[in-house]
Amino acid sequence: MGEEQLFPPSPEDTHTQLMKATYEALCEHGYSELTIQRIGDEFPKSKSLIYQHYDGKDDLLVAFLEFLLEQFEADVPTDGFADAREHMFSIIDHALPESLDSGHEEFLGAVEALRGQAPHNETYREQFRKLNDFYRTHTADVIRAGIDQGVFRDVDPERTAGYVVTTIHGARSLRVTVDSHEPIREARTELETYVREELVASDAEKLN
Repeated sequence: MGEEQLFPPSPEDTHTQLMKATYEALCEHGYSELTIQRIGDEFPKSKSLIYQHYDGKDDLLVAFLEFLLEQFEADVPTDGFADAREHMFSIIDHALPESLDSGHEEFLGAVEALRGQAPHNETYREQFRKLNDFYRTHTADVIRAGIDQGVFRDVDPERTAGYVVTTIHGARSLRVTVDSHEPIREARTELETYVREELVASDAEKLN
């Protein structure tokens, strides 16, 4: 998910403009060099408006994380799947694409920069906790549906979802920290193999 997926070309409302300015400044400068001044440089309106809405950088970044959570939830594949196997592979493909364009790389970098601050900031932790809970709940629901359909084995949906989501988050974090796409490719291959060989029910299991 890059800038073009997160924002309309020329947002008109102040909130979206501020979120876009925060995103652009975070991608360009990183968390440690991010300031209200640099966010204001990307903001098409008066910088004083930022202080009318937010007390400072951390307050604005919490709002930015809330915005990202909403975008994540809206962007995750949820509808139009014939069965749970197709849905599960779509989740993996969406989270671990075979290649990333520059916008997607910038987005991952921005998210991981904020994730790196979470151990030191309870408010940030709460936002990432919500994001993790959303992914785990959604994935567990897909697994549960697959069990009901008879296409997945009778596994523990929550535990299996935890494994899938933790693998995805770990690969995305490594992609940024080691500056290599290999962790994404490896995790994608392993998760797809896991689904085919460990999660999808055998023909005999489907008949029982």
